[in-house]
Amino acid sequence: MTIKPLADRVVIKMTEAEETTKSGIILAGSAKEKPQVAEVVAVGEGKYDDNGKLVPMTVKVGDKVLTSKYSGTEVKVDGVEYTILSQEDILAIVE
Repeated sequence: MTIKPLADRVVIKMTEAEETTKSGIILAGSAKEKPQVAEVVAVGEGKYDDNGKLVPMTVKVGDKVLTSKYSGTEVKVDGVEYTILSQEDILAIVE
């Protein structure tokens, strides 16, 4: 099954959180921070402005992005967890 987002929605897959600190301390599951860097899996076609003109998407499939901590809606498809969010919830593209 594939997910095709509508309008200005973006489907992302979160990256795995670090399990050890830089000093080598292993973190328990509850001590891990929710990751904020994700990979874009699918994008919608864009959003129409007030004049009816299509505003294209800024992000594309494969981009690494920085998101707000608790934005979007989490969904599970074929055993893989994704987050669907509006392009407005993406803070930056990581290069």
